[in-house]
Amino acid sequence: MLRQADYRAGFDRLILLGDYVNEEPDSWDTLLTIKTLTDQGARALPGNIDLRVAHVPNIPEKYRPLVAWIEAMPPYIVEDDFLFVHAGVKPGLPLERQSLRDLTEIREGFWHEKIGLSYTIVFGHTPTNKLGARPGKVWYGDKRLGIDTGAKHGHRLSLVNLSDELIYSCSTAPQAMYEDVRIERFIK
Repeated sequence: MLRQADYRAGFDRLILLGDYVNEEPDSWDTLLTIKTLTDQGARALPGNIDLRVAHVPNIPEKYRPLVAWIEAMPPYIVEDDFLFVHAGVKPGLPLERQSLRDLTEIREGFWHEKIGLSYTIVFGHTPTNKLGARPGKVWYGDKRLGIDTGAKHGHRLSLVNLSDELIYSCSTAPQAMYEDVRIERFIK
């Protein structure tokens, strides 16, 4: 999808929202790709699963240096009018007082309550169909943009271009893995 979006490392801004791995050992190769992207200028946030899996015993030797890298990731990123975070923010609490757990694990308390921040919050963590969007579609709320379009659940993996208001997505269904690339305009 990065090719489809004409992503240019070092020129375009790419912010990754976490949950790159799961409990399966072969998923750690994904972290090597994410690390390469960050070495080229992308920025990455940790997801709750990344933080949990980083502490499992018997991590293969070639992945051990990635544990410190995961733990050094910022808990959120502010760019222009956007706040990028893995899961969301705790309503009523200033950003600087949010815990890492809030930022990587919050769900229901964040989706519909007044937040009190001036940013549009771009988040993942919760599949958007649980927020009321159709499976595989981005979710829009009051100053919130949910982009977890259910890749883990066989729906879609999405890349959102905030500058051009485009959404790139591909299927993660077993029978069409990474096929069926779609490009859509934001529909708010």
